Amino acid sequence: MSALPALLSDATALAGATGFVYTFTLLSVALTSVASRSPARRRDARETLAILVWRRPKR
Repeated sequence: MSALPALLSDATALAGATGFVYTFTLLSVALTSVASRSPARRRDARETLAILVWRRPKR
């Protein structure tokens, strides 16, 4: 049982790091979709955002 707190701590750190990387990725793609000069690059960035921010279909 003594390994459980260490395992939970590691899982929490991993979840936090994953959340940080995901947030950084979303922000960088959103910035690219707004600030890019090329229309093709803006369109690609918007499509990438649509993939990253997936929503359930409406019922």
